Amino acid sequence: MIADIRDDGWQRYCICEHSATIRDLYLRRARDEAEEMDCAAQAAELLAPLATAGDSLLDAGCGSGYFFHSLKRRTVPLEYHGIDAAPSLIAIGQRELPAHGLPADHLRVLRIEDIDGEVDHVLCMNVLSNLDNYHRPLERLLLMARKSLILRESAKDGAQYSYVRDPYLDATVDLKVHVNAYDACELESFIARYGFRVERITDRRSGGEPELVIGHPHWWTFFRAIRIARVAG
Repeated sequence: MIADIRDDGWQRYCICEHSATIRDLYLRRARDEAEEMDCAAQAAELLAPLATAGDSLLDAGCGSGYFFHSLKRRTVPLEYHGIDAAPSLIAIGQRELPAHGLPADHLRVLRIEDIDGEVDHVLCMNVLSNLDNYHRPLERLLLMARKSLILRESAKDGAQYSYVRDPYLDATVDLKVHVNAYDACELESFIARYGFRVERITDRRSGGEPELVIGHPHWWTFFRAIRIARVAG
């Protein structure tokens, strides 16, 4: 289903490797001990009517794979696979989620740019807004998706790009991160060019209002894209 293009891409810097707080949170999420994220609940509900028994799902930027719990509690019949660039988070999921029914080999350390193959459905939440730009990874996801893509990112009227220090990393770490809000119409147009009908959906948690994350506004928005044609990349 998913094949490597390169095996060294994940070694590029990943912010999650520098936060013990994040690792602890993702451990509790993998164990299903933390409260379900509002965005995970909404994403599972958006996927449910699209899912047919036996369909495959790729969760791109899956963290520790905790979205598996959101599918399981709603009995959404998808074969779950997750990738993330953070080895420590994938290791948590591989250790904890088999007890909940997910095989460890369904979670892999990979960047989005370094995968190939096809799946029925793709999910990507809260990832592309923290990269330098979305075009290459989003193209990869669109080419992979046979049926649908569910995307949640910071998007609004007019793009806004920032490169700022993250104050919530470990005390010995002083690094900057991308905090981008993409132009929503431009994002929709990009997705549509790959053969999808795109629907913009208000994020339930934020209600369409900007939400501060690491002290900077994020305009969280869901995009549900249904494939209507196959278009070459």
